[in-house]
Amino acid sequence: MKQIMRMSRLYAPTLKEDPSDADIVSHRLLLRAGMIRKTASGVYTFLPLGKRVLMKIEQIVRDEMDAIGAQEVLMPALQPAELWHESGRWNDYGPELMRLQDRHEHGFCLGPTHEELITDLVRNELRSYKQLPMTLYQIQSKFRDEIRPRFGLLRSREFIMKDAYSFHTDRESLQQTYDEMSEAYGRICTRLGLVYRPVQADPGQIGGSVTCEYHALAESGEAELVTCECGYAANSEIAECIPHPEEYPQDELKKITTPGVHTIEDLAQHLSCKANQLVKAMVGIDAEGTPIALFVPGDHELNEIKVERTFPGFTLMTDEQLRDLGLPKGSIGCVGLPKGVRVGADRSLQDVAHWAVGANEDGYHYLGAQCGRDFEVDVWADLCTACAGDSCPDCGAPLEVARGIEVGQVFQLGDKYSKTMGATYSDAQGVEHPFQMGCYGIGISRALAAIVEQHNDENGIKWPFAVAPAHICILPLSVGDDTVQPAAERLAKELSELGIEVVIDDRKERPGVKFAEADLMGWPMQIVVGKRGLSNGVYEVKNRLTGEKNDVTFAQYKEALAFAHRATKPARTFFDQAKTFVESQD
Repeated sequence: MKQIMRMSRLYAPTLKEDPSDADIVSHRLLLRAGMIRKTASGVYTFLPLGKRVLMKIEQIVRDEMDAIGAQEVLMPALQPAELWHESGRWNDYGPELMRLQDRHEHGFCLGPTHEELITDLVRNELRSYKQLPMTLYQIQSKFRDEIRPRFGLLRSREFIMKDAYSFHTDRESLQQTYDEMSEAYGRICTRLGLVYRPVQADPGQIGGSVTCEYHALAESGEAELVTCECGYAANSEIAECIPHPEEYPQDELKKITTPGVHTIEDLAQHLSCKANQLVKAMVGIDAEGTPIALFVPGDHELNEIKVERTFPGFTLMTDEQLRDLGLPKGSIGCVGLPKGVRVGADRSLQDVAHWAVGANEDGYHYLGAQCGRDFEVDVWADLCTACAGDSCPDCGAPLEVARGIEVGQVFQLGDKYSKTMGATYSDAQGVEHPFQMGCYGIGISRALAAIVEQHNDENGIKWPFAVAPAHICILPLSVGDDTVQPAAERLAKELSELGIEVVIDDRKERPGVKFAEADLMGWPMQIVVGKRGLSNGVYEVKNRLTGEKNDVTFAQYKEALAFAHRATKPARTFFDQAKTFVESQD
């Protein structure tokens, strides 16, 4: 028998108005429904209902992790600096790493992730190939000092995450666990009720060579995804970009005046042409201090991740640095660049015979600039961010764009951490080898917000059954009488005896208030108990997910209850059977 929650005792302070600092749906609704409260910028307290949802998400994740043989541990959030120095990430991770010192001036950080700690843990314990493979996971708070926390739980400074780490003798074993984990992540997203896409991604600060992100599709998502009907999907940051630049109709090199023209939009308007007929320029410096001018089609943006791979350490020049080099911002081109400036260009421009570009003189541009005749390109590479209409690299069809919330990511780390930190195992001949490692993360608190982003309407949250803070809300229209409340209490008791999670709104509030807050909080099924219904022998049942309302007779309710008693999963069966039974009577 499940304990019955009572609204009269529940700590769930609701808000009538949207908070002024809440920019997206999940942030607004979680605050209004009394599930979270802001403690500081990017730091939140989970109230009882929010905590119940978190626990259900965690249990789904645990189920799937345990099913593939992963074992749960709990590591400290406070991590010694020396482990991060061993891996080389203490300085590389950047200002997002929360650093501190204890009273003895020993360095520590609050863990944003746990590769160093888990590697240190197993290097002294996993010594033989006979103990491998091994997968360990934890669910724990993480910390990242975001420069601008926003969107509530989607980008916060303290968040709850499941991170798993696997250890292997070889790449084949790593691939097997990587595939098992990827399938488990798909099942987790499905069980959470998320519409999601696995996409190719960049490993970022975690590292490794193979990685995949799991995105809940939502307009509020910070990530831009490119997808194709053939099944190709990737984060636009790393997707192979196949744009379609067009040639500006000018064969011979011609210098034209362009007063006040400093952007591609201005130039396209000045020339009455399309942006993809123009060439955009950016100038920066690589790690060795060499100036580099990069050129991309005018309708595309330079991709920093791709540029970093081609020109390590590349950073854009400031306006002052450009002036010192003799280059006017807004009129930079490939013809007549200062000596010593290397030239890189997006590979799509190789097929464009003549370019329309800046003339390296304020107020002037060149038309008809030809590679090999008027300028040279040192490096051709994929430098652009993919966007809608570009060709799919797998099938050639036009790509579509969607937005996503990253809820999980899986990585093949290889020996990135084991090699630098001396974590090895002995093979059958006694020879030491560094572990092959995998890393797998799911944002628990972020998944909660993603669910709300996908499951809501103008009245509030619409929790999927599997993660709802309770399955059924019973709404007695009067409290303290000798008819309605006793009937509602009996109903709650019968349902809770089935293992169904029930909340009863036993407050002395107007029915309108109860209905509004039931919708706001998102209980999947609502059962209204009133004098008129009781006199007619019916309960009004509302399916919050679909909005359907039906009068269920006592006989129908008893029949559904009988089905539930015989079921192996009574809570879910009752929910389904009651709905099916009512529909069959229509």
